[in-house]
Amino acid sequence: MIDTWRAISTKRAIRSFADRPLQPEHIERILQAGRHAPSSNNRQRWDFVVCRDREHLRELSAVGPYAGHLAGAALAIALVTPTPRGVETPLSVMFDPRRADAPMSVMFDLGQAAENMMLAAWELGIGSVQATVYEPDLVRRLIGFPRGYTCEFLLSFGYPADPDLLTRPPRPGGRKPLESIVHEERW
Repeated sequence: MIDTWRAISTKRAIRSFADRPLQPEHIERILQAGRHAPSSNNRQRWDFVVCRDREHLRELSAVGPYAGHLAGAALAIALVTPTPRGVETPLSVMFDPRRADAPMSVMFDLGQAAENMMLAAWELGIGSVQATVYEPDLVRRLIGFPRGYTCEFLLSFGYPADPDLLTRPPRPGGRKPLESIVHEERW
């Protein structure tokens, strides 16, 4: 088992996957990791749609210009949330985290669920990467979620085509230096 810091510091985006299915217990673990993510007021405003069918994954790869990796994944998880109210709602109301449809807290919560799933996958030797949806009507048709919900992101999962990526050290210079992003007390 890998420790938390090692998972965080070594995890990388994997976009090329081996042609083999994920083990059922690994899928269960990934989904449980998402379910256990913290959420604002414990509302858990998410649903996860698991997609494994090869043709369905190929279709899903058309939801955005950077979603091609979905076609080669062993599994995709569509992250579905309540649709936030439109921009006609005043921002002070729209971004109130106590509202079930508050987009900022819903997206923050969803990010935590996604990262939990991706870190759990990494620990199991499974790569992952997110895809942003640019074609909302297409993803609605392909996933079939009801009105009042939206899907802005999908996650692809699979055993890496290059297993060495699991142990290769991170590239130097890939992250901004800590001192360039941390401020004490004030900006």
